[in-house]
Amino acid sequence: MPETTPRGLTRLAFGGDYNPEQWPESVWQEDVRLMREAGVSMVSVGIFSWALLEPARGEYDFGWLDRLLDLLHENGVRVDLGTPTVVPPVWFYREHPEALPVTADGTRYEFGSRGAICHSNPHYRAAAANITTKLAERYGDHPALAMWHVHNEYGVPVSACYCDSCAAHFRRWLADTYGTVEAVNEAWGTAFWGQHYTDLEQINPPRVTPTVGNPAQALDYKRFADATLRENFRTERDILHRLSPGVPVTTNFMTALSQCDSIDYWAWGREVDLVTNDHYLITDGRRTHVNLAMAADLTRSVAGGAPWLLLEHSTSGVNWQARNPAKAPGQMARNSLAHVARGSEGAMFFQWRQSRRGAEKFHSAMVPHGGTDTRVWREVVRLGADLGLLNEIRGTRTRADVAVLWDWHSWWAQELDWRPSEDHDARERADAFYEALYDRHLTVDFAHPEADLSAYPLVVVPALYLMTEAAGRNLKTYVENGGTLLVSYFSGIVDENDAIHEGAYPGALRDVLGLTVEEFSPLLKGETVRVTGPDGTELGADVWTEFVVPRGAETVWTYADGLTAGRPAVTRHRLGEGTAWYVSTRLGVEGLDTVLARAAEDARLAPRTDLPRDVEVVVRTGEPGTYLFALNHTTADTKVPLETPGTELLTGERAAGHLELPAGAVRVVRLDG
Repeated sequence: MPETTPRGLTRLAFGGDYNPEQWPESVWQEDVRLMREAGVSMVSVGIFSWALLEPARGEYDFGWLDRLLDLLHENGVRVDLGTPTVVPPVWFYREHPEALPVTADGTRYEFGSRGAICHSNPHYRAAAANITTKLAERYGDHPALAMWHVHNEYGVPVSACYCDSCAAHFRRWLADTYGTVEAVNEAWGTAFWGQHYTDLEQINPPRVTPTVGNPAQALDYKRFADATLRENFRTERDILHRLSPGVPVTTNFMTALSQCDSIDYWAWGREVDLVTNDHYLITDGRRTHVNLAMAADLTRSVAGGAPWLLLEHSTSGVNWQARNPAKAPGQMARNSLAHVARGSEGAMFFQWRQSRRGAEKFHSAMVPHGGTDTRVWREVVRLGADLGLLNEIRGTRTRADVAVLWDWHSWWAQELDWRPSEDHDARERADAFYEALYDRHLTVDFAHPEADLSAYPLVVVPALYLMTEAAGRNLKTYVENGGTLLVSYFSGIVDENDAIHEGAYPGALRDVLGLTVEEFSPLLKGETVRVTGPDGTELGADVWTEFVVPRGAETVWTYADGLTAGRPAVTRHRLGEGTAWYVSTRLGVEGLDTVLARAAEDARLAPRTDLPRDVEVVVRTGEPGTYLFALNHTTADTKVPLETPGTELLTGERAAGHLELPAGAVRVVRLDG
């Protein structure tokens, strides 16, 4: 079995992307001195260095990298060594311009950015395998090497190419997936609009058409593009496993729904030896610490609950959003330790030294333009020291309370054209349900719809438009065996080929929810409805309503106005030993909390009324012990109740009965026993 932890790393990972090729070698000695001062334990190297390592075809210059790795090793810094295949050199593109990707409308991108790759191109594949082989042969047993870092952020910025090479590759993929053209016609429903094919060679990628194309074809092309990226990753991974045995291989994910929508991370999580992730705060007016927690929970879930590693985040502001605010004092450490609380084995950054040139020169770094006499540097040094105090948590696992079901294939399908309302957004529903769970101080595992759910008292389905029959049976069994299920509207509608399940909506969920939906009734922009429920409770809703017909379910909330006035809005269905709830409209976070409170009662999840809003409590547990992380995202001091006394690791103080938690602070308690 491949190793799953960085080789030779005995501390939590702390450091960042190190790009010394941007600086004269005279700066390197200063860098390693500062790394020692900050407590850096690992850096990522060589990710964008192909043009320097192979300046011309078959000509190699490894001298600078030899000196760098030796220097880092001498100073006790481990290395996450990149294969630089995200940016082939310009000489490669001049020899093979067809390796540049083509958009659906026929535009071919040009060299000069990053990630401009047709992943079906055989010349790119051969060149990537070659440079990976050269690196593995030279550095596979280097004493500084902790792990391998393949490529960079697959799927960003280009996830799919539509050129002729991809067309041929797509046909091969269809043959492998379906076997015959008849099976493709059946899966895609090509009888509609006269799209019938008689030979696989007639099929092209879903390029621009006069109006909406075949949705099942578009969905399959997303699957094909994702699978093609994984093929290339596996090629590099297998070379590294063969030539550098015992060293784990990863690639940096971007699991946050706010950052990447083209990768099936359930599939990718099975391919890497260690799950790693990049996360950046999205300054869109939402509570950024909630998005962070959600991304960390999703990453841990992709890792199967095992420890993972935050490979990139920012010390302060980024540079690629419309507005890029600085982080508040203390926020960098709080962000970093929030990831650690939810399973990361450290906190890495992009990047070590802030660039003077290039597209990311305004992106913050561990060593800012202002040098060491800056707030950011002082906070970096403090964070390094704090992480050193937490080394004993390595290998422990985060304890979850509930599960949220998520499937990237469903998201892809729902985002295709001509759905009942463009205002219904799968990511928005996932964010809203997660935020409601977060505000109830529940730690979330994400799960695939066909996964074993028996460990969770409550399972939430915020947006699963696409659901297989197997997933529907899985949820029915879960409820029958005593689980509590909460499902949002427009779920269970189509199968894996984007075909409506036979019979009434909601297809795969009819039996478990005990109802049918006669018709969707989306609302116009700005239109709202009211729903009324127990004890006169009134909730506001927008975007979506439905004509729900109970078939065993009881009505709990009713539409008070609109076309569906008098019809069920929220229902509850007793099935076997469990309960299934259905919300047929879009409630805000407060409204979802009201419904969640009822579902949580069924699940016997006691409310945490003893914790203020935006005070986060998460537990990691394992052989070394049980550790309670408390994070205060507010501007007020507070106290966190402690059922078990313990020792606070960052201050060394004892805590019993309650934990003092200053404004903006993080505390980590090793609980007794």
